[in-house]
Amino acid sequence: MTMCQRIFVYTITFNFLFIRSSHQFYLPGLAPINYCEEDKTTGNCKSEVELFVNRLDSDESVIPFEYHHFDFCTASVEDSPVENLGQVVFGERIRPSLYKFNFLKEQKWIVDNMPVTWCYNVEGEQKYCSTGFPIGCYVKPDGTPKDACVINTAFNKRDTYYLFNHVDIAITYHSGDGETWGVNFGDKGGRITSVKVVPKNIKHRGTGEKACNSPIEPMGIPGKMKKNDTITVNYTYSVFFLKDNSVKWSSRWDYILESMPHTNIQWFSILNSLVIVLFLTGMVAMILLRTLHKDIARYNQIDSGDDAQEEFGWKLVHGDVFRPPRKGMLLSVFLGSGVQVFFMTLITLFFACLGFLSPANRGALMTCAMVLYVCLGTPAGYISARIYKSFNGGKWKSNVLLTSLLCPGLVFGLFFIMNLILWAKGSSAAVPFTTLLALLALWFGISLPLTFVGAYFGFKKRTIEHPVRTNQIPRQIPEQSVYTQPVPGIIMGGILPFGCIFIQLFFILNSIWSSQMYYMFGFLFLVFIILIITCSETTVLLCYFHLCAEDYHWWWRSFLTSGFTAVYLFVYCIHYFITKLNITGFTSTFLYFGYTFIMVFLFFLFTGTVGFFACFWFVRKIYSVVKVD
Repeated sequence: MTMCQRIFVYTITFNFLFIRSSHQFYLPGLAPINYCEEDKTTGNCKSEVELFVNRLDSDESVIPFEYHHFDFCTASVEDSPVENLGQVVFGERIRPSLYKFNFLKEQKWIVDNMPVTWCYNVEGEQKYCSTGFPIGCYVKPDGTPKDACVINTAFNKRDTYYLFNHVDIAITYHSGDGETWGVNFGDKGGRITSVKVVPKNIKHRGTGEKACNSPIEPMGIPGKMKKNDTITVNYTYSVFFLKDNSVKWSSRWDYILESMPHTNIQWFSILNSLVIVLFLTGMVAMILLRTLHKDIARYNQIDSGDDAQEEFGWKLVHGDVFRPPRKGMLLSVFLGSGVQVFFMTLITLFFACLGFLSPANRGALMTCAMVLYVCLGTPAGYISARIYKSFNGGKWKSNVLLTSLLCPGLVFGLFFIMNLILWAKGSSAAVPFTTLLALLALWFGISLPLTFVGAYFGFKKRTIEHPVRTNQIPRQIPEQSVYTQPVPGIIMGGILPFGCIFIQLFFILNSIWSSQMYYMFGFLFLVFIILIITCSETTVLLCYFHLCAEDYHWWWRSFLTSGFTAVYLFVYCIHYFITKLNITGFTSTFLYFGYTFIMVFLFFLFTGTVGFFACFWFVRKIYSVVKVD
């Protein structure tokens, strides 16, 4: 009974998955499957509805387990569907279950890429549908119901566990037009549009059919039991089929996605971000069209017959503004990796908006992102080489190797450490050794050579010519005010970009850590564009102020100003961990912050690169239109 108590304490839930293959080609998502009664089964339809199970998750731990990890859950490892790379990395382990039923055949005793959902009412009479369902709940010694125990007032015994040992499975189908689908089954067939489950706790009496007809009386398990005490639990399930032609197969995911809470906040998030962008755009336009235009006009004004006016403002540092920065090698490596992350994110979101990476296509989002990252080694090597060469760098071999190995190596090293922990815990999220070898093969066999190819062309190109010459002796920087010093400027620079994304970030973290589906890629793509604009305008604005203060060290500052948004992202993840999650234990906490660090680091590279190139373009532009003797 010790193992059962452990399960209840962790309040683990599990999902049912229906994974089927088809010879048709269907985009976006997966191809539909036609079902019909057993006596009308043909080559175009089938009667057996195969049910697959996924994994056991917990609200108090980030360590998932395979469905059959504990003795009271049984599944077959043989004949398991083949998972893609994204599913393996995310710990998806699809296994055949022991639930057996045929289409339109209701069963009592003992689905087609659609998750089983548990729907219940939340605040405001809104119905929320969660994928999977809890296997039990617990009433605390003080009588407070925990987790799913709040759904039934009969669960009222203190310090008692209630095991959900019965499920009612309701399968809704759309009969449609069989002839259009190439099947002649009349009204005795169709396509599955939803699979809903109602978990119950029943104290079965007797065996066989008598046990199924037992009155619904809760069966409580005491929280404290003696070592040799045993309890026999009967597991039962019922299957019902409901015909509903109002929901088409193409829109069968709508009821799950629309039930996600706080969807209206998305519009507030977009409007909030647009207000920030408009505010920044107005400020930048004012600077570029008025202040900067006047500066250039005054700098280029020549008195009649006399020399040019005395230099002042940002023109004073024209001889130092393109002086190579310290640690130029590291900056160029970060920029190359940032370009790689930028294009990976852009292309992935583009395909997601087209529907190629919908929730029905499990693991496709992660697979697409990893494959794109590997294949984008060429632009990473090219950009890194071009920037490093403009810094008059000569160690091209070190530059290429660092671009290929530093940032990916840091991510892979941390991922490998966390994977060792998951291996030790026997978690389904642990990536198999063969998959790790495949990831290494992609890294060293594809990404690294492509990086070398890009670096080759980058070093072959002529050095970037700057619009003004650099003086041999560096100019002394005057004493700066509090607002123009590096650290305050960098800290302020990340506030506005973070303000554009923090609401959207809530939904993303929910999809990662709270098992909620994220499907609003159109919103996310729009926020992605807004983030790029905000990072660019914020960096350009602060860069102009610093140049006017005669501080020409803009290279690293432009990268760190927008890159500091990642620090606010990390702070928000800490806030989310404290206020929204119930994770306990050192191991789960370490894993949460380990995965969070990977996300924050990639976000740092992305935002920093956007800010740098915006500032790089701005500085080259303003110094190319001013006359310098």
